[in-house]
Amino acid sequence: MTGETAEAGTAAAPSRTPRGRARTPVWVAGGLAALSAAVVLSLLVGANPLPVPALLDALAGGGGDEARFVVGEQRVPRTAAGLAVGAALGTAGALIQAFTRNPLADPGILGVNSGAAFAVAVGMAFFGVSDPSAYVWLACAGALVLTVVVYGVGAAGGPAAGPIRLTVTGVALGAVFAGLTTGLTLTRPDTFERMRGWSAGSLLERGFDVLLPVLPLLAAGLVLAAATAPALNAVALGPDVARAQGVHLGRVRVAVLAAVTLLAGGATAVAGPIAFVGLMVPHVVRWTVGPDQRRILLGTLIASPVLVLLSDVLGRVAVLPSEMPAGVVTAFVGAPVLIALVRRPKASGL
Repeated sequence: MTGETAEAGTAAAPSRTPRGRARTPVWVAGGLAALSAAVVLSLLVGANPLPVPALLDALAGGGGDEARFVVGEQRVPRTAAGLAVGAALGTAGALIQAFTRNPLADPGILGVNSGAAFAVAVGMAFFGVSDPSAYVWLACAGALVLTVVVYGVGAAGGPAAGPIRLTVTGVALGAVFAGLTTGLTLTRPDTFERMRGWSAGSLLERGFDVLLPVLPLLAAGLVLAAATAPALNAVALGPDVARAQGVHLGRVRVAVLAAVTLLAGGATAVAGPIAFVGLMVPHVVRWTVGPDQRRILLGTLIASPVLVLLSDVLGRVAVLPSEMPAGVVTAFVGAPVLIALVRRPKASGL
């Protein structure tokens, strides 16, 4: 066994201890409590704040017309979008970090965001697409196509694409398509204006007409993520150990890529590219619960929507009467937190 493998095996041991299993209900309960509080705040807080009795009346179908409109037409769909987007981005980040064995990887490393943005820009520039319910499918298609291209190019030099080759290919192609998107939007001012809100990563005006068509994609991605978690524990010990344990690396690789594409592509289609969620939250969860991918995925599934919802709530009131997109807030919050975590030696390894 190599030194790297031995180190990984040593790091993985605590996740299987009775003490680690005993702590699981505690942090799950704490995470669910934080998520519940974030949902309540998302429903209460905004440019038109509501007291708790008015919120309960509106949810029950009573109260005034204005309260019912604010809750039913604006905040409930927006909160649901925040829950779905946060869970998808965080889970995708946890998967890509485990797959590449790099705790600082994020879904954008495979070019998912760049592919989605390029497809949306093309739709807006050449086909006049401007409604979120229309360009959501363009974003999903762009994310899928670029991920397939990344895998195809990465696998060109061998029978299967390894994590390092996929990472380099994804970064390179993502940069190319990001440049194409920038050039397209700069040469078409009307496209630039329409792209601004989406590219900043916002939950504003993301109703159920945008979210519901994407939910089956997100659900399929979550199922794939849960199915690959045990195999990713073996992959963390190195490819040789994983093969010795009966893991088919090619199948795991395809499953992870498919899950990341569905999750990150669907989330980006709904809210635009929201940064740092898929990068920061799995890192924090791993530091808290240990290296077991099953616990990391569960913790990330709970914690990521908390970050997205709280960022959205803060963005609503930070620059009243205007509004700051959630993607901007996550960048402000995520950068210093991530720097602090990376400086902790025990939190920087897989």
